[in-house]
Amino acid sequence: MAAEIVNPRSDSTSGNPDQDGGAEPLDSFDPAFALHRGGKMAVQATVPLRDKDDLSLAYTPGVARVCTAIAEQPELVNDYTWKSSVVAVVTDGTAVLGLGDIGPEASLPVMEGKAILFKQFGGVDAVPIALACTGVDEIVETVVRLAPSFGGINLEDISAPRCFEIERKLQERVDIPVFHDDQHGTAVVTLAALRNAARLSRREIGQLRAVISGAGAAGVAIAKMLVEAGIGDVALADRKGIISADRDDLTEVKRQVAGFTNKAGLKGTLEDALAGADVFIGVSGGTVPEEAVASMADGAFVFAMANPNPEVHPDVAHKYAAVVATGRSDFPNQINNVLAFPGIFAGALQVRASRITEGMKIAAAEALAAVVGDDLAADYVIPSPFDERVAPAVTAAVAAAARAEGVARR
Repeated sequence: MAAEIVNPRSDSTSGNPDQDGGAEPLDSFDPAFALHRGGKMAVQATVPLRDKDDLSLAYTPGVARVCTAIAEQPELVNDYTWKSSVVAVVTDGTAVLGLGDIGPEASLPVMEGKAILFKQFGGVDAVPIALACTGVDEIVETVVRLAPSFGGINLEDISAPRCFEIERKLQERVDIPVFHDDQHGTAVVTLAALRNAARLSRREIGQLRAVISGAGAAGVAIAKMLVEAGIGDVALADRKGIISADRDDLTEVKRQVAGFTNKAGLKGTLEDALAGADVFIGVSGGTVPEEAVASMADGAFVFAMANPNPEVHPDVAHKYAAVVATGRSDFPNQINNVLAFPGIFAGALQVRASRITEGMKIAAAEALAAVVGDDLAADYVIPSPFDERVAPAVTAAVAAAARAEGVARR
């Protein structure tokens, strides 16, 4: 499969939909279009086809012997096909980056991008699959039927709250890992950065009170992971304010969140929650007033991860916070999912895990944090995606955790 990132794009402009009556193609003045022409990936054979002997082994009649063996012993599919080393990147195009519900076709450039990130940073082959359906059960049934071809399913850019139910139902139906990266990848990298920020300030996670702006896929997953990691307390805020058990307008997911967060019983607005808080985590967009940031505890951490405009601009955050992180590559401490998902899947596939557990995600976060080591500084609490130590460290930690938790099959 995409064993290699190659682009067989043609120099021809024929059939270019951005041309109208001979208008100049978009490629000529926008390098993004030039790079995307023909797509960003391709299938490549991993075996030679030089002569009839090669053909008789790769295809008929030799292939029949392999098919028969798999029919008799289904588990052999993992040894004699690509199944155990390839991931499906599945979307319905309803929550694509910051673009929203733009549909399956328009999502494909992002899904191709995700696939080449899998390969580049984790050595994992991935196939983009954009579905022309949005119903929870439709998506689940479709992916269940595709699952025999893959060793893992990466759900991508599916809007909340459907993404929670889709992931849960899918994992109940298939015996391969199902991982919604918008949730768990973000949570893993956030926890890693927070662990190092706490270490820098000589505090434990259990001493911190965090506030999360945004109760969608990422916000809920971060809250769950922080609680799993032993955070002192964490409160989420949506557009209507702090999520608390006494609110009568909560979705089922938010009611569940209210049950394990906000031990302090805070009520009111996001700004109210930030008063005296140790950590701000933004995954919602919008803007947090400077006076609210100023009301946080001394030595606070601000992780403002909205793109392209952080909820708190770093110039403002640095006035009050000891550690500042964003989702952008042009500021230090980028919270980037590519630090997590390639290694997580590589580790899970390596041991043929049946699922990705909370313990495996925690192990990934700890391994990622450990890469920083003695170089820890306020502007370096998380490594760069281009740090070649990242993927091997995460892969090894996830594989070990899978074995420890009993979900590994080799």
